[in-house]
Amino acid sequence: MRTDREQDEGKRPTQKRRLDGPRERLACVDLPAFPLQLLLRRQPEFSAGPAAVVDRDHPQGRILWVNEEGRQSRVLPGQRYAAALGICPGLAAAEVSPEEIAAGVDEVARLLDNFSPAVEPAHHEPGVFWIDAGGLVRLHPSLLEWAERLHTALVAEDLQGSVVCGFGRFGTYALARASRGGAHLVVDEEEERRLVGRVPLARLDIAPKLHDALRRLGVRNVDEFLRLPAEGVATRFGKKAEALHRTASGELIRPLAARPPTEPPVRRIHFEMPETKTDRLLYAIEEAVPPLLAEIAARREALVSLHLRLSMEDGPPRLMEARPAAPTLDAAQALELLRLRLEAMVMHRGLGRGVEEAILTARGVYARPEQLRLFRENPRRDLKAAARALARVRAQLGPYSVVQARLAGGHLPEASFALTPVEKVHFPDPRMRAANGPLSLIRRILTRPAILPPRPRHEPDGWLLAGMERGPVRRSVGPYVLAGAWWGTPPGEYGGVQAGIHREYHFAETARGDLFWVFHDRRRRRWYLHGTLE
Repeated sequence: MRTDREQDEGKRPTQKRRLDGPRERLACVDLPAFPLQLLLRRQPEFSAGPAAVVDRDHPQGRILWVNEEGRQSRVLPGQRYAAALGICPGLAAAEVSPEEIAAGVDEVARLLDNFSPAVEPAHHEPGVFWIDAGGLVRLHPSLLEWAERLHTALVAEDLQGSVVCGFGRFGTYALARASRGGAHLVVDEEEERRLVGRVPLARLDIAPKLHDALRRLGVRNVDEFLRLPAEGVATRFGKKAEALHRTASGELIRPLAARPPTEPPVRRIHFEMPETKTDRLLYAIEEAVPPLLAEIAARREALVSLHLRLSMEDGPPRLMEARPAAPTLDAAQALELLRLRLEAMVMHRGLGRGVEEAILTARGVYARPEQLRLFRENPRRDLKAAARALARVRAQLGPYSVVQARLAGGHLPEASFALTPVEKVHFPDPRMRAANGPLSLIRRILTRPAILPPRPRHEPDGWLLAGMERGPVRRSVGPYVLAGAWWGTPPGEYGGVQAGIHREYHFAETARGDLFWVFHDRRRRRWYLHGTLE
């Protein structure tokens, strides 16, 4: 590998021709112990001493990644957290969730998008990325300078690693894993094969058992591994070892699978009549910006620029851009900048016959969790205003006019909850519902079950629960038996304290699709309607 700029640019014209030739160029970015780097960015105080990532924050949790200070204290991956603390009492450790790792991979991939149109993250190894470097010589003085700029951008984000620009997928990966950081350039394919052959197998992401087995055979680097026959590797070490052998030898070549581009959020505002008033145009834009920012925040991004395209009735479209000083999720800041741009444009050129359509496009960059937290803590909805409104309702209608349901310890369904006054309003918690789970049905329970007409012995026409307009019962699911209170007094009318309960609940669906929650009381020999489902 050559890291000197003079060697890259080359004093000999033959080197220059090889760099600018038509062959494909590929670069690999390796960010070693990527989850550990994410942890150290999240907890900067951990950088002062031994630190590790554990699979769970528990004494029996296993060490997954450990920094150099921890290794010097004899803390190694695979150890139990309790054993590691016994060896190194000052060890700081925490979990890094798969969601945080995926967000970190996405952050780096978006950063690399600024340097190449095709970026592929390694699915099996977080922190490894392949980048298409073909054709970049025409845009940069040299590929080494391009790799150095890319490495500088990673360092600016507190990420440590290597950037190797070469020719093959496996070659660039192996050299990136073997290097100690920085940006490197491989001049030709022969040099790449020679350098890759000297890479120790311990630097590659291979199973420990395979590495130990090969070491017992005296196989320590890629060249020695490639001297083994491919058939023997498959027979003795399995399919994964065979795939590694075929990939390293160049027999198995997988083309670059770039990430699909993500389209920025867009909002279109169409006016039935061409809009000629600036204040009404601004009002329509102000209504569309907060949903755009919410969509940006859902992607774990912050707004870096807001583009506005105005389709005019009597002329070409007009374009303008609002770019905050720093990535933000503050709608007021973005709207203020866009308002100033729009007013300046109207002052100089006016709106002519009016605006037929306004198109807003939001472009974002990855946002740190702290920025997203500020967005959630300062949303558009005002809790204080909601509390003041509810206080006025309570003052006029009484303290029990605004209530919420809370679970209670009652045996019967109608006694399993209680309505208590609302003292403080909260934002809904999105974690209460699974992201991709089915929607939940709402069960509306009657405080006093309503008596239903007797169920016909023969039901050719079905059972009518709520009149002819809802249709007869087409199917029912049940029974679900609720029994108990055998120690009490004989049952009275519903609404009081019950004893001797034996109910058989059913879910009944009518011809119109309505769902009813009914039960049969075996002691009273009657059917009751207890609620509906929506």
